[in-house]
Amino acid sequence: MNVTDLTIEKSRSLLDNKQISAVELTNMYLKRIQSLDTKIQSYITVTPERAIADAKAAQEKINAGKAGILCGIPLAIKDNICTEGIRTTCASKMLENFIPPYNATVMQKLMKQGIVMLGKTSMDEFAMGGSTQTSAFAKTRNPYNIDCVPGGSSGGSAASVSASLAVAALGSDTGGSIRQPAAFCGVTGLKPTYGRVSRYGLVAFASSLDQIGPIAKNARDCAWILNAIAGYDPHDGTVSKLGTEDYTTKLGQDIKGLKIALPKEFYADGIDKEIRKSVLNAAETLEKMGAELLECSMPSLKYAVAAYYLIASAEASSNLSRYDGIKYGHRSKIGDTFQELICNSRSEGFGDEVKRRILLGNYALSSGYYDAYYGKALALKQRISSEYAHIFETCDVILTPTTPSVAYGIHENVSDPVKMYQSDICTVTVNIASLPAISTPCGYNVNGMPIGMSIIGKQFDESTILQVADAFEQQFQTIAPKLS
Repeated sequence: MNVTDLTIEKSRSLLDNKQISAVELTNMYLKRIQSLDTKIQSYITVTPERAIADAKAAQEKINAGKAGILCGIPLAIKDNICTEGIRTTCASKMLENFIPPYNATVMQKLMKQGIVMLGKTSMDEFAMGGSTQTSAFAKTRNPYNIDCVPGGSSGGSAASVSASLAVAALGSDTGGSIRQPAAFCGVTGLKPTYGRVSRYGLVAFASSLDQIGPIAKNARDCAWILNAIAGYDPHDGTVSKLGTEDYTTKLGQDIKGLKIALPKEFYADGIDKEIRKSVLNAAETLEKMGAELLECSMPSLKYAVAAYYLIASAEASSNLSRYDGIKYGHRSKIGDTFQELICNSRSEGFGDEVKRRILLGNYALSSGYYDAYYGKALALKQRISSEYAHIFETCDVILTPTTPSVAYGIHENVSDPVKMYQSDICTVTVNIASLPAISTPCGYNVNGMPIGMSIIGKQFDESTILQVADAFEQQFQTIAPKLS
């Protein structure tokens, strides 16, 4: 059996028809991880004993005829989502030995469904980065070309799905951290509306922007996972009380008559020509399927990256202040005074990128600079949200490139923070405006590297973007990475 072809729905059929047991399916993935993950480095922690125990429990449900869609499905979990009894490092030396005493709400929900947890995936340290090269433990490679980055910060999750080292995975998205690696690795990634999924148990980066979501082989699988993890949670004061729905109901429906907007700023000179061509070709495909294309404008896009990094870094500096070696995290063995101990603990525990963002955030929040920087960034957040609202007055979804370039070399851009930050131009506005978006493959460049397009929806309208992504996927032939 070729696991590279398996989706959630295909795996479900095999399990229900007794063509394979949950334990056999799990062992296939564990063996593949053992064989290939030394090259990809998508996992920080693999949990074979836990996975087999999960699989045995799932098989009992299957035998009793009580299995839901995710029962017995091997999944990977990003390493900033708390898992009781299993270390959660955030890819940082600061939390190298942290073992959570509780499960995140999303984990509780998935465990109730009977999923099999294969392990915890690598990421940029504390989710700060777009390459997964700031990880202290596993610098993940792109399955399409191991000399290229997988994207970030959910690079381990995207790479594990792309390389078929998991059927699907959970990631988190603060400024594109699900969608960008999904695009780089040729898979589908969904960032739900802020508040659609509980953040309880997600180690915070920027609390007003973070959102947990699925990465999978296609939009259908993303819909099934969203069904499981969405909904109100009394533990999270920012989660929406709006009722959820079955996000699979629109899958397969005709998109005839849907209005799709293309903001001209997203197709400007900063976007690679091959990417622009692939996304516009995808737009033509959707038009041939009956959708109506509309041109629109988002003038504030040029300010979006600056606004995002001020807001995100300000919140990060606040959230990470608790990691001082006393209340939480790595404690230095050097320091004769209280001040020295904290200074050394944070210096040793945090990597360069995390330190850079803490400094930027503290500067933006400091007296005399708050109004000049952070205050203006919040004003831009309102302006960007208003521009999206104006566009959605005449359209159903918005289509953009996910990234301005394809995956770049392991040693490119990583030492140039400004260039790295600018690469988030296509994704950050979605988080700023608290909108849902999904990235799905729409082409490949001359070197065979994947190209992703993003479909952005109205708040809490995940069903429509899943519908459009699914409709396109039925027309597009993906190419799996060649791994051995």
